[in-house]
Amino acid sequence: GDISLPQLEAGTLSEEEGSGSIRPLDGAVASHGNGTVAVPVVERETWTRQMDFIMSCVGFAVGLGNVWRFPYLCYKNGGGVFLIPYLLIVFIGGIPVFFLEIALGQFMKQGGVSAWNIAPLFKGLGLASMVIVFFCNTYYIMILVWGLYFLFHSFTNPLPWATCGHPWNTPNCTQDFRRTCHNRSAVQAAEGMRSPVIEFWERKVLRLSGGLHEPGEISYEMVLCLIATWIIVYFCMWKGVKSTGKVVYFTALFPYLVLVVLLAHGVTLPGALDGIVYYLKPDWSKLGEAQVWIDAGTQIFFSYAIGLGALTALGSYNRFHNNCYQKSYLSAVTLMPLAPLWAALFFFMLLILGLDSQFVGVEGLITGIMDMLPPKSVLGSLRREVVAAICCIICFLIDMSMVTEGGMYVFQLFDYYSASGITLLWQAFWECVVIAWVYGADRFMDDVARMIGYQPLPYMKWCWSYITPFVCVGVFLFHVVNYKPLTYNTVYTYPLWGEALGWALALSSMLCIPVTVLYKLLRCKGSLRERWQHLTTPVWGRHHLEYLAPESEAKLLPPAGTKNTLLFESVI
Repeated sequence: GDISLPQLEAGTLSEEEGSGSIRPLDGAVASHGNGTVAVPVVERETWTRQMDFIMSCVGFAVGLGNVWRFPYLCYKNGGGVFLIPYLLIVFIGGIPVFFLEIALGQFMKQGGVSAWNIAPLFKGLGLASMVIVFFCNTYYIMILVWGLYFLFHSFTNPLPWATCGHPWNTPNCTQDFRRTCHNRSAVQAAEGMRSPVIEFWERKVLRLSGGLHEPGEISYEMVLCLIATWIIVYFCMWKGVKSTGKVVYFTALFPYLVLVVLLAHGVTLPGALDGIVYYLKPDWSKLGEAQVWIDAGTQIFFSYAIGLGALTALGSYNRFHNNCYQKSYLSAVTLMPLAPLWAALFFFMLLILGLDSQFVGVEGLITGIMDMLPPKSVLGSLRREVVAAICCIICFLIDMSMVTEGGMYVFQLFDYYSASGITLLWQAFWECVVIAWVYGADRFMDDVARMIGYQPLPYMKWCWSYITPFVCVGVFLFHVVNYKPLTYNTVYTYPLWGEALGWALALSSMLCIPVTVLYKLLRCKGSLRERWQHLTTPVWGRHHLEYLAPESEAKLLPPAGTKNTLLFESVI
């Protein structure tokens, strides 16, 4: 009467057999007759305290995109009126998907890839998120590198970007744009002048070449900053959430302290009230422009870090009954007194603000990879520290293309295509469709209730089923219809082969979903209906047995009279 594993080890792939019965994942325990089979499992690490999880989510979701991209979009899209589409999409898109990803990770106790064992046919969602977060980790760190570079140059008085007369400045450099021009020739002359801030950025930091086709020389100062930044990231998260959870208390809170101080000083400057009124004054006509809604939608999904698999990884380290529902919601510096001190604090703040997003993103990537490695293989025996080091080194090697004279053009390609609004909207759409229509929205709501003790608001189910997918499709189509070729500073237009490279970066993640679905359907045996039933049957983990009712637990066992083989499926 004992169940044995004569052919399949835990972690091997078997989709040819079975008829839709629920299959236990690695470490499941099942009984049959008088015998019991127990497959060893390594207990998953959990957060030391729930505040570690909350601060990690805050630090990851509230990053540099909120500090400088959101104010720019608000100014560009009608000032205060931009808050209308922004807040609307927050409530019907951002919050529901944010909660979905964290709840999915907590329920499945797996990272961004293995969590989609909830519907194995759509495992490509996990693979797509790994591709996106890999690209995001690769280029996002360059912002930290530039911040570190500015930080090192902040300990001089006067600041190097506050004055002209340096070797990198041109004859057009000027510090004073406030002089009044009384004739046309003077106005034209003033238009050709350049700020020392811009010249420091373009001629000293970036050392811009003529285009993507001219990579130029490597900046060894930038290489040193790049090495230092990756070392900081590595040692912040190499030991897992135990170390990450401690670091985020500082990295998530310190930036807000500096921003409050900067705000308090900013509102006391001459003309501050006029500037605030001009910035926030609503331009109601902007609501009729499609681009305003596109910017609002893409900013939400980008700033909330949706579709990267990192939120799922953070949620997977929660205890099963954690209440994840309740816990889910330059030149000016030179004008300040003690400018070097404030410059140093400002760029240190930017560095810290980006660091927590960076190492949580890397954490999501490593968690997904560790969950994918077969447990009894050579790769599966690798220590987490080794896997983390390999990931950091690979990203570093790619980053070397961004510290050249043409590096800014490479950086913009990654930013515009690899983790853009199109890829994140595509990912969020399929996440909602799979949970709501393949696994079942009511079923997932019941699962959440088992974890937190009560049903979330029905609004969540409505968003997953109808509203959020509709918003994602609408913004996605607007984005495609209004697509414009990529340019740098509206001056340099990328060549056709550069755009093709960019679309290759975008499609490398987007195609993971349909390609994986097609591959699994073709590989599985039986009729199309049998294949669908089998491939959409969840693969449960051992912890799910703790709350399944006895009649439900029986479904974990093969039907009587069938081959005595316990079925397992790996993450691939």
